[in-house]
Amino acid sequence: MQNTLKSPAAFTGVGLHGGATVRMVVHPAPADHGVWFCRTDVADLDALVPARWDAVTPSRLCTVIENGDGVSVSTIEHIMAALAGFAIHNALIEIDGPEVPILDGSAVPFIEGFLAVGLEEQELPVRAVRVLKPVEVRDGDAVARLEPAEMLEIDFRIDFADQAIGVQSRHLNMANGAFVRELSDSRTFCRQADVDAMRAKGLALGGSLENAVVFDGDQVLSPGGLRHADEPVRHKMLDAVGDLALAGGPLLGRYVGERAGHALTNRLLRRLFADPTAFVIVDCGPRTLGKLPGVGVHAGDLPARG
Repeated sequence: MQNTLKSPAAFTGVGLHGGATVRMVVHPAPADHGVWFCRTDVADLDALVPARWDAVTPSRLCTVIENGDGVSVSTIEHIMAALAGFAIHNALIEIDGPEVPILDGSAVPFIEGFLAVGLEEQELPVRAVRVLKPVEVRDGDAVARLEPAEMLEIDFRIDFADQAIGVQSRHLNMANGAFVRELSDSRTFCRQADVDAMRAKGLALGGSLENAVVFDGDQVLSPGGLRHADEPVRHKMLDAVGDLALAGGPLLGRYVGERAGHALTNRLLRRLFADPTAFVIVDCGPRTLGKLPGVGVHAGDLPARG
């Protein structure tokens, strides 16, 4: 069965790049509605923006969606990951600014909000995108690939010169509560030199040591250090879950990322949907439904936070 929220869940915080305070409310929506954003601060243009792969507009730093009137919403990857990781298929997200609040830099505040209001089952089957053959895109050393698999799996590898990050890799079967337990609390990360460069260009104005992990060589500058020894690669996997959620339904396949980012993952979805022989849309029966991310998540799945 498809799911939506039982009642609205509200979140308020600053945008990572713009720095303005934003209020966002995730509302229940009817079956087969999908996920849409509504810019409540927009009056004279179409304020509805679909959370879908073909609405993504090029951006290096985050995932941005835009409608035909040029109305956009940016930094949607963490809320999309939380929706997918909590098995929410239908939602209308009202937001009074152009950027989703960064909160603590992870997806766990959204999961906590969803747990507080609960899920409502809807009387229509979940439609998933089953990958039928390998599809791959590359950009220099970066690679993103989808392969056939019974359920969503994420296999990610990163390689940074900074000693505090270095080479990290992780593989996860995303069935049931794996996203919430293993990935949801992993924060966005950057290097101090990148922060300085972005702020010189008027970006990352809402960034702080409270909503991002900042590295400087072999040092972790954020108070309290890391939540996981491999928090950076876990966050990259979190981002991938959010970007893959723009497929329009759960993905049944294995995602392999090597130094991949938002833009490359979107290019991968575009490559997949450009080839009708590479995928099929299926109704999820009980066996498949039980393996989807977010099914059966409860408060005990939340990672402990200090």
